[in-house]
Amino acid sequence: MKKIITLEAMDPIEIFGAGNKIIEEFCSYFPGLKVVARGNQIRLDGDSGQIEQFSGKLEELIERRRHKMNLTKFDVEDIFDGETSPDSFRLNGDAVIVHGTDGKPVRARNKTQQELVKAYFNSDLVFAAGPAGTGKTYIAIALAVRALKNREIKRIILTRPAVEAGERLGFLPGDMKDKLDPYLQPLYDALGDMIPSKKLQEFISDGTIQIAPLAYMRGRTLDRACVILDEAQNTNLGQLKMFLTRMGPNAKFIVTGDASQVDLPRKEDSGFLKGISLLKDIKGVSTICFTSDDIVRHPLVTKIVKAFDKEEKINKEEKF
Repeated sequence: MKKIITLEAMDPIEIFGAGNKIIEEFCSYFPGLKVVARGNQIRLDGDSGQIEQFSGKLEELIERRRHKMNLTKFDVEDIFDGETSPDSFRLNGDAVIVHGTDGKPVRARNKTQQELVKAYFNSDLVFAAGPAGTGKTYIAIALAVRALKNREIKRIILTRPAVEAGERLGFLPGDMKDKLDPYLQPLYDALGDMIPSKKLQEFISDGTIQIAPLAYMRGRTLDRACVILDEAQNTNLGQLKMFLTRMGPNAKFIVTGDASQVDLPRKEDSGFLKGISLLKDIKGVSTICFTSDDIVRHPLVTKIVKAFDKEEKINKEEKF
């Protein structure tokens, strides 16, 4: 589909920005569209749904310009990710959290994910426990990205314990960063779905977004940040305590984990469920429990998880 949008009764530079910086920022949310801005016209070529969304968001940008002397990149970000106020968002677990880099909205896809969204606003520390594929980490990162774009926080900090899942860390090629990056790649992937690559690199370069192994958290005080600990089932109780005591007075902490996938040499050393049990009655702490019914990946994943859970149950019963 092709479409031409003509800017009328307005100097195009008011919308395009100096050097086309504003319109380039705007277009970064639609990587699937071919966009040519020339004179007072914008020519679009691509998917009809994205063209329709582009046109609607552009109207919002134009309307915002009518009430402001100049537009900035933050106006563009607010149009895409700040349209739902925190108060109304708390009450609506089905609201759009952020828009992905492909223009698609990221929102809670089931009741348990909605509970996680609401818990984020009601508690400063949230545990999200459940099997792989339930989207617990993805929704947590989406909430963090939303808070950053709405300027509710200054930093996003994502961390994981660097624990081997059957592979040997020492045999991976490269320096320490190269060895650790495979453990952190799922976090990069989720961020890449929600933040244009160029902007993501800028955020990582200036420290606005930090992705690091859990050991790097020791000794820090994390304030005005959304901090996510992923794969927390691979921490012992001491490590979990170390992480949680990094919390500053204006921080949000989200801890995600799957107790059925402990990669520690001794599974009983995992502090994830022990930590949840210790803190469950403290005000300001919430626990959201996902099950195999909440899996949002390929339908086979649900069947795979249930098959393994059944086998594990049988093995436990045989031991007794």
